[in-house]
Amino acid sequence: MTTDGPKTEAEKEATRRRWINLAEIVAVIGLLISGLALWNSYQERAGEESDKASERTQAQAEARTMVLRATADREGGRLALAPADAEQTIQGQQIVFPSALAVAPMETLADPRIEAAWFRRPVLEAVEGDSREDRRLPVAITTRFYRDGALLSDTAIYYLVYRVEGGGLLEGRQLRLRGLSRLQTIAPAAARRRIDALWPGTGR
Repeated sequence: MTTDGPKTEAEKEATRRRWINLAEIVAVIGLLISGLALWNSYQERAGEESDKASERTQAQAEARTMVLRATADREGGRLALAPADAEQTIQGQQIVFPSALAVAPMETLADPRIEAAWFRRPVLEAVEGDSREDRRLPVAITTRFYRDGALLSDTAIYYLVYRVEGGGLLEGRQLRLRGLSRLQTIAPAAARRRIDALWPGTGR
């Protein structure tokens, strides 16, 4: 009896220690799981906030960008311009042409437009032949417009799409406007250089 008693107590103590150690391990695992859940939740919130910030930035950039729609009249002598975004209101524009054409920049106010008469003769003198195929004239358009009560400005390079057809006023050839295609947003100071670089390769 004297030898069995202490062994039993020792065994009980060892068992208690094992249960205590197991409880500590379970507690640590629980803390790790809880911490991981908190971290995942934080990552999800951070990702959502980043996505929302990116969406706000994109929306602000879109609001400051003017994309023009062009509608040609029946004769092809005029393009009426309007913003693709109904929330934007055009206040005025400046249209700049390639330097080689020696055409002064044109300003419009209440009536956004492009008229073939502004540049018809120098373009017809610069290009050869006539064709039913579309041709492209690079122009820089700076548009001043209102959006959500703020007066903004956007400068972009556009291709002015036209055709040269027979039966016109200059040596039997006539220039007819077809439409407008946006190429890129650009800093106003760089716009002239850009369209000058594009014109030799697009006019013929």
